Amino acid sequence: MINSLKSIAFFGCSLTSRYREGLCRCFNSVAKKLGVNIVYFNSIGKIGEKSTEFGEHELDIIEYIDLGQFDGIIYDGEGYNVDIMTEKIIEKLKSAKCPVVSISSHVDGFYNIDFDDAAGLRKLTEHFIDIHGFTKIGFMSGFLTHPDAQLRLKEFRAVMRENGLPEDGVGVFEGDFWFHKGEEAADFFLSRPERPEAIVCANDYMAISLISAFKHRGIKVPEDIAVSGFDGSTEGKQFIPHITTATREREDIADKAMKLLVSLINNQFSNDEYTVSPRTIFTQSCGCERFEPNTELRNLDDIYKDVRLFDYCLNDAEAAMLKLNKVEELNLLEKTFKECATNFGEYTAFFLFMQTDSSGSLSCESGFDSPSDNFKPVIWIDKKNEYIQYEWLTELSDLIPEVRSDVPHFFYIMSVHCAERMFGYALIEMKEDDIFNDFYNIFLLNLSVTIERLWNNDEIKKLYEKQKSLYEKQKLLSISDELTGMYNRRGFDDLSKKAISELKGRSVVCTMVIDMDGLKHINDVYGHSEGDSAIRAAADIIAECCKSGEIAGRAGGDEFYVYASNYSKEKLETFNASLVRLCSEYNETSGKPYRVELSYGSFLTETDKNGQIENFLRISDSRMYKQKMMKPSRKKRR
Repeated sequence: MINSLKSIAFFGCSLTSRYREGLCRCFNSVAKKLGVNIVYFNSIGKIGEKSTEFGEHELDIIEYIDLGQFDGIIYDGEGYNVDIMTEKIIEKLKSAKCPVVSISSHVDGFYNIDFDDAAGLRKLTEHFIDIHGFTKIGFMSGFLTHPDAQLRLKEFRAVMRENGLPEDGVGVFEGDFWFHKGEEAADFFLSRPERPEAIVCANDYMAISLISAFKHRGIKVPEDIAVSGFDGSTEGKQFIPHITTATREREDIADKAMKLLVSLINNQFSNDEYTVSPRTIFTQSCGCERFEPNTELRNLDDIYKDVRLFDYCLNDAEAAMLKLNKVEELNLLEKTFKECATNFGEYTAFFLFMQTDSSGSLSCESGFDSPSDNFKPVIWIDKKNEYIQYEWLTELSDLIPEVRSDVPHFFYIMSVHCAERMFGYALIEMKEDDIFNDFYNIFLLNLSVTIERLWNNDEIKKLYEKQKSLYEKQKLLSISDELTGMYNRRGFDDLSKKAISELKGRSVVCTMVIDMDGLKHINDVYGHSEGDSAIRAAADIIAECCKSGEIAGRAGGDEFYVYASNYSKEKLETFNASLVRLCSEYNETSGKPYRVELSYGSFLTETDKNGQIENFLRISDSRMYKQKMMKPSRKKRR
């Protein structure tokens, strides 16, 4: 629950387009008068001209919207430019328990605001015939598969027939409802057997593109050919000549739709007329208005002002990209947003909610598992301190934070997503009844890229740690003796040579060679498994003697090496005494039918980092062999 007022959801696409931006302001104005909140769920949809793109995960947020929190719904289906979006939204809205009013396209099962576009097209065509006396009239249609194009062409043909003229006039050209077909259309009409005196276009954008193409060919509008559009766009008012058109009155749409919805909410549905009639504007492109230099100069000033503002906003958008590229931690996003949010209008609150999994991991973390219905605020900017802040959103009905003031609020919610996943959603409230511009969309897309990068960085970091752990494990295995767990010959060589290379000046070092006595006898009499057990026992004894930084390793078979830096005669004596003592203790307590006995030789010498450990070991080995030969047990075996 947002506050004590009724709340209306508005589902639309491309709300930053000039037409829909004004439409939102009209709805906000009516909502203020009626005392209701509006929550706009906006999609960017398909964007781009030469290369169009659509964020497939933009619609994932739809699954998490609880329609039960709303008292009524407005559906603006005409703005959705991706079929899958239209289908998914309508399917979602048909599950609503509250009334749904469609304001731009007829949907079975919804209440509908209808548009008498036919009346507008009729007035424009009759204006050319009755006022200007034209009989040679052409028609530039939108895509003929589009319902609006079909309706407007049908009405054009009806008016032509009623006036005794060929129903297709001097020709019908199929355009695109956009600016791309003007050149082709100009060639089409200028090549007709009869040059048209006037051309009726199915919208303003095509009228602008056609007039521009005529200018390139030296054709004057309206002196040579008059042109009309449809829809009453801002561009049509700024273009020279201004476009004669029929406009859908956004104030009328908002007023009728909201009043219908409120009456349905209050169970007071009436049979009032809910059809919006277009208003015709006859201006320069048909010859009904003269060119006024002073007026056009003021228009040019406004246009230049808009261009300068656009340049400033573009620079701010570029700066925001650079700042977002530097963000390395999620907790820095709020600070960066405050610094960058300068170019899309004045806002009073902004929240970024990120989805979590059942364990509480955020969707931008590599540990994120299956998405849950829970969202966590990552950015919380409340300039007026109006919202009740909480750490988690745990209910689908809590997608909009509760606000303390019981006055109408207008929220805009958009998905924050990337190519592979939805991270969450952004909610913004603008000042008064304003709406953000396209730079807000750009900011959210850049924010999504930043979050995706943080996810990838986290994934790479964890992968690195995993690989590092595996590497260290493999490295340890490569220098370890499998039987004893000591360093093997390679490990001993690597570590002892590294220790010598790190010596500072000259230092006393020690090497030892230790060899088992009677291992062959143990293997022959008791088996190789007992021989291995004896080797492990010898390794454990040697390892336990290493108390003064000694490096010990199994060189192979029953032979062991020991190296120590910064050693002394006293440390060596302690090592040898421990070796004898531990062997004796093992033999007394092991219960084995054989004894573990060791022969050893050592070499203490002063050296620097250039010392050759192989030479030191050779001397130690010679001394070990001499000790072994002198043992009584050795003489007995001879």
